[in-house]
Amino acid sequence: MSELALKTQEDLDNDNSIHQPKSVDISHILAFLDGETPQKWLDEAVKNLPIIIQDHANCEKKAGGTAMNLIFRYQSQEHDELQRKISQLIREEMLHYEQVLEIMAERGQQWEHLPAGRYASGLLKHKRTYEPQAMIDVLIIGAFIEARSCERFSALSKVIDDEKLARYYRYLLKSESRHFEDYLHLAQSLSKEPIDERVAFFRQVEGELIRSPDKELRFHSGVPDWK
Repeated sequence: MSELALKTQEDLDNDNSIHQPKSVDISHILAFLDGETPQKWLDEAVKNLPIIIQDHANCEKKAGGTAMNLIFRYQSQEHDELQRKISQLIREEMLHYEQVLEIMAERGQQWEHLPAGRYASGLLKHKRTYEPQAMIDVLIIGAFIEARSCERFSALSKVIDDEKLARYYRYLLKSESRHFEDYLHLAQSLSKEPIDERVAFFRQVEGELIRSPDKELRFHSGVPDWK
């Protein structure tokens, strides 16, 4: 890990480090999601870690880009809390992107083009098209993506043989869990009505994407079905 990456990480999260990940209880994440990762996905992920690592890098970059779009799109004074929380999230997502690139370099893994899977688009196609409901849906979707990422990092850390990579995945649990909470809090704070109904709707959609057959292996893909 470069000196810059380590310093930035320490500035953001003083009680958590790559070398000594903080123990994180993700029971609230598991309760939020509609089911855990299928064993068949874990089996394939362990056998194809380069794909998972590459797609993880893609996910971190896309998450940073999505958050940056939110900052530029919603700049009024009423969105002050969103601006501050999303600004921190962007820094963390891009730090994680840099860290995954370093992991790839350490493993001798070359960057390759990897088309996006169906997961994010499968959620976003249900986003409402008028404001502020569109923004609220994007934030709820962000909460589900972060929650699923947290759940999968935890699951992978228990089954992969690479202890250094497993430790890195455990290190990510704290920030992914916080990002989930921030997105959900922002969604509710910007809505005049309870968001429970929309959360329940996206919980069902997300769960179906995770449990249904999928022709591609990606970090957020469904049950492998290409044999």
